[in-house]
Amino acid sequence: MPKVVQQDLSVLAAAKNGLLYLTANDWALVADKAARVNFKLGETIVHRGKPTDGVYLFIKGHAKVLLPGQTSFPAIGPGEVCGEMSFLDELPASVNVVAQEAVEAYFLDRTTLQSLFELFPHLASRFYRSLATNLSRRLRDTIGAKPSRDADKE
Repeated sequence: MPKVVQQDLSVLAAAKNGLLYLTANDWALVADKAARVNFKLGETIVHRGKPTDGVYLFIKGHAKVLLPGQTSFPAIGPGEVCGEMSFLDELPASVNVVAQEAVEAYFLDRTTLQSLFELFPHLASRFYRSLATNLSRRLRDTIGAKPSRDADKE
């Protein structure tokens, strides 16, 4: 495996807000099938109102999530995923995501992911569980809710 790919996989696997449940083997499969894409400062990565047909896994750089009439959301950075809502529900994107600096990412289109999931069903389970965890965290962050395992005991 080329050194640059090993470095990319280290970034993706170490991200605390990334696809947490993927294994080292999962990451190797993903990197092998993904297309590497680059975005310049100010370039729109995800267009509100348009389907994404896949997900972006950030390797380098940061992007801002923008929704008209709303305060800004935290930036998406290395190791994080972008475009997952549109990927999951097959509807147009709900926000714009704009590069705040040069961004490098892996792009996995729906067809490629579905092929991987058919060959490796456990990868699918870990991938979707990771997306669900990310979406839950982002929703909690957006509404200001702090997760607590003791909430039901109060």
